[in-house]
Amino acid sequence: MNILFLSIGRLNSIEDKGIYTDLLRCFRNEGHQVYVVTPLEKRLNKATSYVNENGVKFVKVKIGNITKVRSLEKGISTLRIENQFLKAIKDHLSNIKFDLVIYSTPPITFGKVISYIKKRDNAKSYLLLKDIFPQNAVDLNMFSNKSIIYKYFRIKEKKLYKQSDYIGCMSQANVNFVLNQNPNLNAQIVEISPNSINPVKIDTDDRDKKRIRDKYNIPVDKTVFIYGGNLGKPQGIDFLIECLEVNKENSNVYFVIAGSGTEFNKIQTYFKASKPLNAKLFSELPKEDYEILVNSCDVGLIFLDHRFTIPNFPSRLLSYMQAAMPVLAATDPNTDIGQIVEQGQFGCWCESNDVQAFNQKIKELSDEAVRKKMGNNARKYLEENYTSKHTYEVIMSHFG
Repeated sequence: MNILFLSIGRLNSIEDKGIYTDLLRCFRNEGHQVYVVTPLEKRLNKATSYVNENGVKFVKVKIGNITKVRSLEKGISTLRIENQFLKAIKDHLSNIKFDLVIYSTPPITFGKVISYIKKRDNAKSYLLLKDIFPQNAVDLNMFSNKSIIYKYFRIKEKKLYKQSDYIGCMSQANVNFVLNQNPNLNAQIVEISPNSINPVKIDTDDRDKKRIRDKYNIPVDKTVFIYGGNLGKPQGIDFLIECLEVNKENSNVYFVIAGSGTEFNKIQTYFKASKPLNAKLFSELPKEDYEILVNSCDVGLIFLDHRFTIPNFPSRLLSYMQAAMPVLAATDPNTDIGQIVEQGQFGCWCESNDVQAFNQKIKELSDEAVRKKMGNNARKYLEENYTSKHTYEVIMSHFG
């Protein structure tokens, strides 16, 4: 099959590790012809290009800036992506007949591109639903569900769902939410197609662990909890700060916060003012350094804002599981990530408005024997449920 993959996330190399690159390599390795349309932000000063890399063809499209910019610029750039992608496809892929177009959210504004490919090539379409917008923005009080902005994007969202022959959701709670909010959708086309990776073997012995912790000045005699990834509004940074403050006299644990995002300055301000002795903040690290750091810690942290009504399922869970680390998820009650973590016996869950419950879970996970058992369970659960091969088979089950 000829596969077209559309992504608003920048894919630098097909050999990079990640939920999309791992999946696309799966398609390539199974003999499919894979074409990727991916953005190049204006700040990179690179023109739109077409390249063949290890058997996967990339159309890298010059767009406006959509990351690390103000909301207005991001919004304008996002709205323009649809036409920019469409032009690039017409310019570089006019002679390719596609059998399947795969795309992910965000954004929800690929409707024109998908419609064009489906009509031109009689292709099927598969949506990997990673973000439920605009409801997530309503949950965080970015705008009202009675606003013109909401109504505009809700129309776009409904159109995207209608154009999709199949919709792959991250978990059962996602499936239920989408069907409840969109009763006109055919339930037969909505299924679980989870975040997934191609797990790699990770070997970190005690000497490696000590060396890496020494490098980053992290103690070796404490239970180290790491949060890595986006530091934005969806993560409920106020609760994260509250947890750090309440635990700053706890000499048994150490917290590592590594990431970037719109709320980074808020947590940086907290660190400068409070100077917690048992916590360290890193701005965004190189991917290789981040992976090494994650693998040297003891427990992976996940935070989600308690106001969410949509069931988020953060992909950073996978890097913790790959490292055979137990997980502590502090989230809203609408996501099922906590239920999955606890039922799989590879971590703990609490609501992200309950510091006392968070501290109780911290105490439970300070037991080395408990951590070791949960960590082994995490790796096993990953290999049995969240591999790229599994997601590939879910998608291809419709095209046998």
